[in-house]
Amino acid sequence: MSNKPLSGIKVLDFTRMLAGPYCTMLLGDLGAEVIKIEGPNEGDPIRTQGPPFFHDSGVTFYATNRNKYSCAINMRTPEGKLLAQKLASKADIIVENFRPEVMMQLGLDYESLSKKNPKLIYASLSGYGADGPESEKGAFDLTIQAVGGYMSITGEHGGAPVKLGTSAFDIVAGMNTQSGILAALFHRSNTGKGQKIETSLLEGEVAFLANVGLDYLMFGNIPQKWGSEHPQAVPYKAFETHDGWLVIGAAIQNLYEKFMHAIDRDDLIVNPNYSNLAGRTKNRHELYAILDGEVKKYHTNELMQKLENAGVPCAPVNDIKAVFENTQVLHRKMLGHLEHPSYGKIPTIGPAVKYSAFESAGEWIAPPLLGEHTEHVLETWLGYDHAEIASLREKKVFG
Repeated sequence: MSNKPLSGIKVLDFTRMLAGPYCTMLLGDLGAEVIKIEGPNEGDPIRTQGPPFFHDSGVTFYATNRNKYSCAINMRTPEGKLLAQKLASKADIIVENFRPEVMMQLGLDYESLSKKNPKLIYASLSGYGADGPESEKGAFDLTIQAVGGYMSITGEHGGAPVKLGTSAFDIVAGMNTQSGILAALFHRSNTGKGQKIETSLLEGEVAFLANVGLDYLMFGNIPQKWGSEHPQAVPYKAFETHDGWLVIGAAIQNLYEKFMHAIDRDDLIVNPNYSNLAGRTKNRHELYAILDGEVKKYHTNELMQKLENAGVPCAPVNDIKAVFENTQVLHRKMLGHLEHPSYGKIPTIGPAVKYSAFESAGEWIAPPLLGEHTEHVLETWLGYDHAEIASLREKKVFG
């Protein structure tokens, strides 16, 4: 039996695409039994997003759906709708990211379900929030990155708006939903009562603005694009070397002086324009023009070794191949593998958090085929026998 903290917790997952499935995957990682409800024909739309594809599903599906059982139900049929409601009555947690009217029409809204199951924890995840003037708007991570401000502060000076390299706020929303569910489980353990949790991509992004948001709220400053630079720290950015790129963080005075010693530019320590942080920030363009030329004389590994020996924080700008060859990444078990009986072995990204009481990635299972576990779920959750399951199959309630 699993010793993970969510062992024995039943999760019914009505989410699709990225944010919701990422949340429920994290719950499954911690030992919850996650039943992914999909349509019997197309399944989660993220299965068809690609290329690249692997065994007919897109790579994003595999990135967000380990540790789940796929149950394919046609909820457009009366029998399928009733089946979903019966499964919901057995759940500790329900996670959904449909428009509010969809779950209500299915009899799967929080108000209906919590009357019969007051311990239910029900998490709703949306683009813009559960209510308000824009709550009905559809959203993708791209549109949220635009409306929530991140694209206005991402990119090079004066450049076009730039999206972050992943669907970052889908993932942030998924993580926020997971943390909300864990808090609600703790609350339930103290009070015996469930509750409804609401979050959205937009709220997650605005919260993520942190100090940049407060810079505006406190002082009225509209933050601009800084590329890899920092508005209050110089030198602190990505420098182009002779054969690549190296980020150097040497704004603190003792680090700045070590940096200058390492590249034989002690004159920049005593120069009154650059001798302290205030001067360096004020004269950043002139200083960077000098340092850019100095750094470009070096090969990346050569300068990195010099700076590391001097105690100056620096790092190469790795591509993704280099990330998964990095000895520290591998040592911390951020690369794993899962085995599926049908499609074989696939890589998976390891857990960001490790625990002393249990193995984070222990007992993980590979992402499921569409409808792979429908019969198993009906038997174990609802106690259906073979005749009942055969009858539902004949009525095309599941695939």
